[in-house]
Amino acid sequence: MRVMLKECACESLGDELIVVHDPREAFTLADPGGRIAALLDELGRGPATAEELSAALTARGFAASVEDVRDGLDGLDRLGLVENAAERWLGEPDADERHFSNLTFFGSFAGMHTSRAEFVRRLRGSHVLVLGAGGGGSALVQCLAGLGVGALTLVDRDDIAPRNFARQFLYRSTDIGRSKVDRAAEWVREYDPGIEVRAVDRWISGPEDLKDLTEDVHLVAGGLDGAPDANLWVNEAALRAGVPLVAGGMTRTQLIYFSVDPGKSACLRCDESDLPNPDERTSAGVAHRLTRGLRLANGLTGPMAMQVGSLVAYEVLRYLTGIEPPRAAGCRVILDLRNGLIPTWEPFPHDPDCPACALARR
Repeated sequence: MRVMLKECACESLGDELIVVHDPREAFTLADPGGRIAALLDELGRGPATAEELSAALTARGFAASVEDVRDGLDGLDRLGLVENAAERWLGEPDADERHFSNLTFFGSFAGMHTSRAEFVRRLRGSHVLVLGAGGGGSALVQCLAGLGVGALTLVDRDDIAPRNFARQFLYRSTDIGRSKVDRAAEWVREYDPGIEVRAVDRWISGPEDLKDLTEDVHLVAGGLDGAPDANLWVNEAALRAGVPLVAGGMTRTQLIYFSVDPGKSACLRCDESDLPNPDERTSAGVAHRLTRGLRLANGLTGPMAMQVGSLVAYEVLRYLTGIEPPRAAGCRVILDLRNGLIPTWEPFPHDPDCPACALARR
């Protein structure tokens, strides 16, 4: 393997070497003999193998066996400072240009054994079922297309109306009256013809209406408007298919997103297990019943819709690429508009007898 040094700067300070790659942190390495500084200097000249680096360091007066160099490279890899030179790009000129920013982003997570190109390939090989092409959903479609997710199945039943334009930027005034999902699929094809996209204009009235849509997908994202139990239907369908679910939305003054990792995290049905009984004449029971029956006008504005869509898309990114564990698995992440959108986490209780979770264990 030819190893390449990532963009970084270093300077010796006495017996120490100060190295900066990410501006958020600096590494201070003990380097009394200057061997690490010499290794970084050689890597800075261009990609090299451990054998080539060993020979170069030896020529400079540093006794460094190939095994010593490999140990040093492993240490630099753990610090996120080196990567596989052959895998910085996809090797397809058009795709490399198209994914330039994505490849640059993944450079922060790449190393000698997991590359920038591999992360992009994982996205290009993924199929996501997107439920809803409205406020957060339309922003989500744009984010997933930008990331280069290879296949999208889009589901919605609504038509485009003037009231959508404050927050749904997939659509234009000339689209009024058209099916949202048809126009959303058209937008994806215009944006990137390499993305396989399917439009499903369907009303979802239960988990069975999702059964055929979850076949051959890697993840379900988005949510359904309408019935109070709609999210539970999606939860059941995702668990039955054994694929993660990521969704989000807005209450009156809070943005919320969450995810369910089948067989690993609690699910939305688990979350129902410790809620107050709406039939009980207690303050908690009455409040829960009133909350469930509350019908809120959609106050999702453009900035909020983009925020929800991007938060859901980034959690999708975590699942599909594995750059880090999902941050919202088995919990609700809440961003309160009244406190500056500072996120807080509310874990779902884990119900060992949850019938929905049992579907993922079959």
